[in-house]
Amino acid sequence: MKELPGFALKTTLLCALLSGCYIIPMDQYGNPVYPGPYTPAGSSTETQSGSVAERAGPITLSVRLYPNNEIAAETGIVSGAVTNMLTGKGRFVLTYKGDTYSGEATRVSDEERRGVASAFSQKGGYMSCEYQMNTPRQGAGTCTFSDGAEYKLHIGG
Repeated sequence: MKELPGFALKTTLLCALLSGCYIIPMDQYGNPVYPGPYTPAGSSTETQSGSVAERAGPITLSVRLYPNNEIAAETGIVSGAVTNMLTGKGRFVLTYKGDTYSGEATRVSDEERRGVASAFSQKGGYMSCEYQMNTPRQGAGTCTFSDGAEYKLHIGG
């Protein structure tokens, strides 16, 4: 019976130490996944896919640009990343010919999946893209750089 008070004390201490810890689930891209409120299956507020990750928040996706003319072929494939904020807005960044381009993407009004994107580099280069999302995680389009390079755009996996 002498062990019981020690066990109770250790258990109480352990509970007190762990009460300040949080476990935050992460998706495959390292983004925190914050589940929304419980929604029963088949309810009118459930998302089309119903996944928690799609209701949770921003999604960071890979972006690949494949050459579509001779100027672009000189550089080859360009890679970057885009963060879909799931609000009709996004942010992206990529490196082209040693310059970092950053900008934003916006859905075209009255078009749920179609959008335009623009970016600028510190050295004065710029680019513009038009794209269409198939899902919040995948899309395609075209991009043109200020030097005349044209690319086919692939968003996501």
